[in-house]
Amino acid sequence: MIEGLKPGELPQDTITAALARAVAEVPDKVFLDFSGERYTFADVDRLSTELAHGLLELGVTVGQPVATMFSNNIDAVTVWLAINKIGAISAPVNTAFKGAFLRNQLNDCTAAVVIAEDGFAPLIADIAGELPHMRHFVTDSADVRGLEDLEVHALEALRKTGLPPVPDEVTPGQLAMLVYTSGTTGASKGCMLCHNHACNIAWGAALGQGYRDDDVLWSALPLFHLNAIAVSVVTAMIAKVTVAIAPRFSVSGFWPDVERSGATVISMLGSMATLIAEAPDTEESKRCYGQVRKVGAAPFPPEMVQKWRDRFGVPAEGSGGYGMTEAATISSLGPGEAVGPPGSSGKVGRDFEVRIFDDDDNELPPGTPGEIVARPNRPNIMFQGYWNRPEATVQAWRNLWFHTGDIGKIDEEGWLYFVDRKKDYIRRRGENISTFEMEAVFCEHPAIQDVAVHAVLSPLGEDEVKVTAVLREGAEVTEEALCRWSIERLPRFAVPLYIEFRDDLPRSATGKVLKEELRSEGATPKTWDREAAGIKV
Repeated sequence: MIEGLKPGELPQDTITAALARAVAEVPDKVFLDFSGERYTFADVDRLSTELAHGLLELGVTVGQPVATMFSNNIDAVTVWLAINKIGAISAPVNTAFKGAFLRNQLNDCTAAVVIAEDGFAPLIADIAGELPHMRHFVTDSADVRGLEDLEVHALEALRKTGLPPVPDEVTPGQLAMLVYTSGTTGASKGCMLCHNHACNIAWGAALGQGYRDDDVLWSALPLFHLNAIAVSVVTAMIAKVTVAIAPRFSVSGFWPDVERSGATVISMLGSMATLIAEAPDTEESKRCYGQVRKVGAAPFPPEMVQKWRDRFGVPAEGSGGYGMTEAATISSLGPGEAVGPPGSSGKVGRDFEVRIFDDDDNELPPGTPGEIVARPNRPNIMFQGYWNRPEATVQAWRNLWFHTGDIGKIDEEGWLYFVDRKKDYIRRRGENISTFEMEAVFCEHPAIQDVAVHAVLSPLGEDEVKVTAVLREGAEVTEEALCRWSIERLPRFAVPLYIEFRDDLPRSATGKVLKEELRSEGATPKTWDREAAGIKV
């Protein structure tokens, strides 16, 4: 079914139909592997059908959001699929949320039914009085203190066995889920994603990776994240392969789980790929040499691709892509296509029409950085707006183009380059500075393990550059030495005024560095100041 298809020819699809096809063709094949706890496609279909009937008994209707809060486990998948089977909307909650963060998302999604595993029940109980929309709470926890004003149900009691399948009346353009943005510059917004949105990502991933019947996908990304949902789980449905989902990412646990699961295709963040590539060899990594044939990560620069090839025997193939929750994937490289220029993210003009605009929405000439804007060439491949936020939706879609909030450029041959997040772009003394490019430079220093380049507001009211870095274990370098090293490699205007070493960088649950937090902290008492040290550029 996948052979011969091109990205522009992908079918309009639904998550429920993708599962049904897999069940019809390979019912007894292992679909999900949670640390050795394995479930076939038929198992997952049956378990989600049982829960779907329970949700119908609770009164959940078509188009109604249902909030869920699960770690990476079987319930996270079967509850989500049960919600979709009855035409309702899955609203997975970031499992790191508590207090105001948790309250804000549950209130924003307006869910009357909230389903959570036992470890999160106390967090919801703490704010239950501040959730006016919630009527039903479903949990496997025995402790329901603080939830007395709600109708509390046992998750196990929600399963209704021995009943026929729920009639599948879902359409490709019907809302399937609310996936919340990371909220790094403000309150998280719920992206309204239809069934075909997730399926289009999955079809593209399946085509791009060229899956074989014996492939095993592997991911440690959380199941409230679109990457894990679409690139791992829905892709496994469409390609009819197994996906192993780790409870969380661990450098020390990576190769043992790859060996245990037989994983051949890895999906991760770029920072994870770097950490693994820089970690010492282990007996498991040596035994797994040549086992993994595909690695998907962003960013995944050529030098890191080569390192995975040299150390782990992963073929170094052309890959790349650019996208986001609202519009994945705007550009990408497919199998057998020419490798693009270094730093490119594929050619435009497949699923999306793409332009580069200035701040007044005027199109910029080739090679000129500006905001990446896009609009779809096919139906149901973009988000349908932000849930209950019409003003934010209109602002994002001003002048009938979706504004990504990212800076990029397109060259004369149509290759798209990501330059920086617009909110992370630094403007210092009349010059624009890409933090993305700056971080790539500092990562070349042998003592640097991880780095974030971000703005700090100066007394003059403009941006100053700060480097917050994590040193490799056992490595030594002073802030002054690092600064002098950077002078030889950076434009004069980009040399950082501030440098600070830390044990770790603050990150969201999906692994993104929280630059807003770093910006708000500014120059701390531990921050080294280049001007105070008497170094002039």
